Amino acid sequence: MILKHFTEHPASVDESYTEHFRFATGTGLKMVLGGLACMCHGLLPFAFVTTGSRTIIALHKKVSTGARAPVAARIEREGAADRGVPANA
Repeated sequence: MILKHFTEHPASVDESYTEHFRFATGTGLKMVLGGLACMCHGLLPFAFVTTGSRTIIALHKKVSTGARAPVAARIEREGAADRGVPANA
């Protein structure tokens, strides 16, 4: 029964637990590094001028394509609803 919690979501994006672990931890590391670059840029505006934007764009593409596309679309719809945007907008 508990194994289901470790395999259900990875299977929904057509991955094994190990593949999903690698993807998620790699994505998280890129988010942290991109965030650190943004913080450095805030302090030193000449440093890491496009790193944060490039990181966001690359991660969005990575998590919203392939088997993840339906999940990304559902999350986007939920976010729009939270912001009061009509579902057909």
